[in-house]
Amino acid sequence: MEKSVFKISQMDCPSEEQMIRMKLDGINEIKQLEFEIPQRKLTIFHIGNTTEIERILAELKLGSKLISNTQSQVVIDTETDTGNQRKILWAVLIINFVFFVLEMLFGLISKSMGLVADSLDMLADSLVYALSLLAVGQTLIRKKKVAKLSGYFQMSLVLFGLLEVIRRFVGSDGIPIFQNMIIISFLALLANSVSLYLIQKAKSKEAHMQASAIFTSNDIIINLGVILAGGLVYCSESKIPDLVIGSVVFIIVFRGATRILRIAK
Repeated sequence: MEKSVFKISQMDCPSEEQMIRMKLDGINEIKQLEFEIPQRKLTIFHIGNTTEIERILAELKLGSKLISNTQSQVVIDTETDTGNQRKILWAVLIINFVFFVLEMLFGLISKSMGLVADSLDMLADSLVYALSLLAVGQTLIRKKKVAKLSGYFQMSLVLFGLLEVIRRFVGSDGIPIFQNMIIISFLALLANSVSLYLIQKAKSKEAHMQASAIFTSNDIIINLGVILAGGLVYCSESKIPDLVIGSVVFIIVFRGATRILRIAK
């Protein structure tokens, strides 16, 4: 059996791990995948050469590069890995969807595009986790069809959000409620930290989660960005910081939608 280690330079959150898992699903030569998100590394145990694996990973455009290939005698326990993975996926799916609803609600109440955009980021992660769960026991064609629908749905929401940012920028809408921006984003930050902790703890031989893994995640950076924007709204008494962070997050979510669509290829 071969052991191939890839550097995935743009893999920094669990949802991207799930996209890679779904993209590689169905390749019989692959026996096990091991992800190290903090180090942005993917280890694949497989039979045969890496040509097809490299091609498929390249389609996701996450900056994949083969860094080593060696022989391995590791014993694969696929049943235990799959069962544990499903439990974690359900947990993080529920966390992300609950905060999608919460952030969207308070974003609309507070007139904050930062919160609305962050809620769509939570929805994007929820869709990826849901697709991963749906993929179990489903045909490859059905999985790709659902991925395509989810990607286009997410993309349409992002485009609507960007248009709303433009409308608010030129319009006379009031200043967002900065207190809600900061409080809800802080709670979302805690939720994302818990999700990362659960996923990393389930995979790690250690009993704890490295703090660096949490704070290098895109999800955490987005939460911190909205909190910062809330502070700037308070200091400047302007809606501009909120619109700026909203635009940035919408663009990030749009990129996530394009990656979901790549799964459907």
